[in-house]
Amino acid sequence: MGTLPPGECNPLGEPEADAALLVSSFDDKTIRKAFIRKVFSVVTLQLLVTFSIVCVFTFSSVVRAAVQSNIWIYLSSYILFAVVAISLSFSNSFSRSHPWNLVGLSVVTLTLSYLVGTVASFHDTTAVVIAMGATVAISFTIIIFSAQTRVDFTICNGILLVLAVDLLMFSFFCCFFYSNVLQIVYGSLGALLFSLFLAIDCQLVMGRQKYALDPEEYVFAALILYLDIINIFLYLLIIMGGSSK
Repeated sequence: MGTLPPGECNPLGEPEADAALLVSSFDDKTIRKAFIRKVFSVVTLQLLVTFSIVCVFTFSSVVRAAVQSNIWIYLSSYILFAVVAISLSFSNSFSRSHPWNLVGLSVVTLTLSYLVGTVASFHDTTAVVIAMGATVAISFTIIIFSAQTRVDFTICNGILLVLAVDLLMFSFFCCFFYSNVLQIVYGSLGALLFSLFLAIDCQLVMGRQKYALDPEEYVFAALILYLDIINIFLYLLIIMGGSSK
């Protein structure tokens, strides 16, 4: 098959010229390094905001007491985040188009930070601090490992999808047969699963798979990594909460 004229679509429905440009952009080391630097700078800023808010909910006795005494403060964090997540999922402009992607990223970060903070307020201060430290250590190790290893984790998407469904079914089982041991096992499996997701997403961000992301979609890439790290933190918090009871 010959090369299509510029602007004409290939059988997959994408312009061949744009696809070739995307490949060449990520093959350029300068562009790829700049993209990676932007992604991890945004993720670092998001985590600083989130963990700062978590510290307020954890170390402020007034805030902790307010959340624990008023169940609607706790429930409102879930409702607010669900509304934001559903709203942004139906709008591509808020996820990938500048400057609305920055607005969407800020809203998601603040609402998720509020949710994580309310969850942390119900856990022991020591457990929250240990979970934050462990999350940072695990995430840093996975990022470095994903950048250096020759193992391609991006081929494991199907396996992780099956494991995610199994974890969901296991969570329903834990609802009916609660115990500290099951809670620790559930938290450990969840943390392991999202650690693998983080490894895959890191390799996609670093250009292990072509056509994965556009070089200008660093905000969207940062959001993916941020959600993986926050999920690791929440599951570690479940482990700490289960072991402290």
